[in-house]
Amino acid sequence: MNAFSLDGKVAVVTGGYGVLGGSIASGLAAAGARVAILGRRRDAAEGKVEALKSAGAHARALIADVIDEAQLAAAREELLGEWGRIDILVNAAGGNVARARSDDRPVFDVPTDAFEDVVRLNLQGTVRPSMCFGDAMRRQRSGVILNISSMAADRAITGTMGYAIAKAGVDSFTRWMAVEMARRYGDGVRVNAIAPGFFIADQNRAVLLNADGSFTTRALTIIAHTPMGRFGRPDELNAAVQYLCSDSASFVTGVVLPVDGGFSAFSGV
Repeated sequence: MNAFSLDGKVAVVTGGYGVLGGSIASGLAAAGARVAILGRRRDAAEGKVEALKSAGAHARALIADVIDEAQLAAAREELLGEWGRIDILVNAAGGNVARARSDDRPVFDVPTDAFEDVVRLNLQGTVRPSMCFGDAMRRQRSGVILNISSMAADRAITGTMGYAIAKAGVDSFTRWMAVEMARRYGDGVRVNAIAPGFFIADQNRAVLLNADGSFTTRALTIIAHTPMGRFGRPDELNAAVQYLCSDSASFVTGVVLPVDGGFSAFSGV
């Protein structure tokens, strides 16, 4: 008997065609869930769906912008009309915005609109899907929302002010929404988050890898502060996701679970 089984569950993964979101979507499908890949990029979403179907999964695409409430509502109703319910929402859409970084300049030189873009993508891009798909869960009196936090939410990581502020907001929203859903709608609706450590993905590849594939100085610093001495593999998030989305975590809500190779536990000394 698989304690983390998701058989019969319907899952929505925003940004489910990215490196981390795509791995999470594959993990949910492998655990038995039907998976809807939600994002703006139709070709990418449909490509991921075809890959999931080729592996034997039930999957479909939902084309919507995570900060557009009307598009999200339309996607929700489309999914409910076809699959009848929504059991899991993983808010995997997000990432830093290159123009919002301050690695090589004072933070005072970061354009205001770039700062706003990165906060909107990561914070509103979590809150708005949660409100939309969470509304279906509260009507069902069951469901799981899983947010994606970051090491940047809990400690200062240079160059990432907007991203860090947004992810700190995600942590706060996770705890607040967990309390709200449990107190109003009972113990069947849970809200948690995972906080990945450092993984090489599309949005940070140029910051961590040189043109020849070797590690940048920043990457070496990260590894030096990660007790396991390496970057994570995308699939290493999947078991934590499956646990928090499964009935095995039925008494777990409002937590932010690090998956970080020990980075958050290490003082650097």
